[in-house]
Amino acid sequence: MAEVINPAIVPKVTLPSGEQVPCVGMGTFGSDRVSAEDISAAVAGAIRSGYRMFDCAACYGNEHEIGQVFKDAFDEGVVERKDLFIMTKVWNDMHRKVEEACDKSIRDLQCDYVDMYYIHWPFPNYHAPGCDVDSRNPDSKPFSVEEFMDTYRQCEALVEKGKIRYIGISNMTIPKLEAVLPLMKIKPATCELELHVCFQQQELYDYLVAHNIQPVGYMPIGSPRRPERDICPEDVADLEVPEMQAIAKAHGVHPALIALKWAHQRGEISIPFSVHNYASNLKCVTEDPLTDEEMATIATLEKGNRLVKGQVFLWHGANDWHDLWDEDGVIVK
Repeated sequence: MAEVINPAIVPKVTLPSGEQVPCVGMGTFGSDRVSAEDISAAVAGAIRSGYRMFDCAACYGNEHEIGQVFKDAFDEGVVERKDLFIMTKVWNDMHRKVEEACDKSIRDLQCDYVDMYYIHWPFPNYHAPGCDVDSRNPDSKPFSVEEFMDTYRQCEALVEKGKIRYIGISNMTIPKLEAVLPLMKIKPATCELELHVCFQQQELYDYLVAHNIQPVGYMPIGSPRRPERDICPEDVADLEVPEMQAIAKAHGVHPALIALKWAHQRGEISIPFSVHNYASNLKCVTEDPLTDEEMATIATLEKGNRLVKGQVFLWHGANDWHDLWDEDGVIVK
């Protein structure tokens, strides 16, 4: 039995609405390496260890199994539905059918409603699960404000219907945000983005905070077990950087826990995934904080180390994965 952490002592982050939510949630993407059964078993253990936030997605292929875990926890009185903050996402092939996608996630997750519903990627460029990095869909297109806003309007309608409580956006850039934020009736509560010590995205992070959008960091420990297709020779292993090793040694913990402490003290919500270490991932934010000096040291570790490059979403005529991320400050067409 994993250690139990009282949810009341887990630090909270305040959403733009004023609602307070845990600063650490559990990711449920098994990186194509972990079965749905193993992930759902970890979710069951995590609920009982004190987790109250779970980050799911239709394309992870495990919502049905996780939903059974949620139902069992509700039926057994471990938690009530209102105690959990459940997040999921509309996948790229359902951008024109958002309500249908949301209804299926609600059925699969057996959760009655979704707390945070993300647009997983800002374009409807589909790729098959488990495809290799060279896979391309001939129907893929560059980002379109009109198409994105059509998808977003469908999310706004789901808020009005009570099927979702908040809208989240994900994998956005400042130029894309500049184009769509003025058009929204209901502002996004959160933005999910890749954040870890060697990829801090400080400019985008600061932009989100300035616009009252809560950053949610995925891959917060640098995802050493990410899919093979996302591994490139130039990638940096965040946890092996000497400064991270030294800080971890000073605290007597694994460098992964230093990465999570940093994320919390920076102000983001992090959503680490682990089948075995989930209790320590949650506990670490409740004790032994990093010093100001250690936080300053980690702030120097930015290496532009983007790990999810998104090659499979590229459209005909795009140069390479850099075109997905608008690095010159304009939306690449």
